[in-house]
Amino acid sequence: MSIDGLGIPDGWARLWAPHRLAYLRGENRPLADNEIECPFCRIPQLSDSDGLIVHRGKNAFVVMNLYPYNPGHLLICANRHVADLTDLDSEERNEIAELTAHAMVTIRKVSSPAGFNLGMNQGAISGAGVAEHIHQHVVPRWSGDANFMPIIGRTKVLAQLLTLTRDEIAAAW
Repeated sequence: MSIDGLGIPDGWARLWAPHRLAYLRGENRPLADNEIECPFCRIPQLSDSDGLIVHRGKNAFVVMNLYPYNPGHLLICANRHVADLTDLDSEERNEIAELTAHAMVTIRKVSSPAGFNLGMNQGAISGAGVAEHIHQHVVPRWSGDANFMPIIGRTKVLAQLLTLTRDEIAAAW
């Protein structure tokens, strides 16, 4: 590979993920210039396995992230289509917090992570890919998961298929 098309190596090793381009172009994302239905409103209409749903609660559901940072990366999504934490009522906020805690317990059973990153990006400017529908990220972390591959090799490796990870987490839920 080259940085300028002239054959000068750029030092990047590449693991191709061509499915990602469709997402970057807006597939499955409700962008201002397309009229796609919100994915977090559409997913609950699917079967658990087709929607990669791990658990359905009264006010929220747990789903695998299609573009995970690590294996087991979950999203806790409100059932209602609201954008901001302040738009949720206390019952919805409490259930999202409870499901987040339960997700951590379950993932610890399944894959023994050393820690977690938890977070909500509020608004597109903060990095929310689907800013119109509130969701909490639960990302398991292991010692060395940011090893030489992303640091030196500039490549991220996910060691397990989403469907297998979903099945393991759902069974342990």
